[in-house]
Amino acid sequence: MNEKDLLTIVAKSADSKRAEDIIALNMKGISLIADYFLICHGNSDRQVQAIAREIKDKAQELGLEVKRLEGFDEARWILIDLGDVVAHVFHHEERGYYNLERLWGDAPIEDLTSVLTNDL
Repeated sequence: MNEKDLLTIVAKSADSKRAEDIIALNMKGISLIADYFLICHGNSDRQVQAIAREIKDKAQELGLEVKRLEGFDEARWILIDLGDVVAHVFHHEERGYYNLERLWGDAPIEDLTSVLTNDL
């Protein structure tokens, strides 16, 4: 599975739990951490955890290693490291504060419209 396929799986998993404002930053050549950052948010602690759990479960179902999962219990900013893709699932109140989109403003945004259903 290539990194683009993994990004699609992560985006669809987040979308299936009604994550909002899902964007993907292409980090190739910008960061050594991952090829893509997927950023989204939920509107409650429970929704944030459901989004993160869905991403983790789908990856494991496909035999992919979840290298790191942080922040699950607090449900304010959950990071799911899948190697080539790192998903950042925020509580809506935290997303604006950390503003990763601005922090990594030089990273091109990937078009996810063809794989998302809830943001259309």
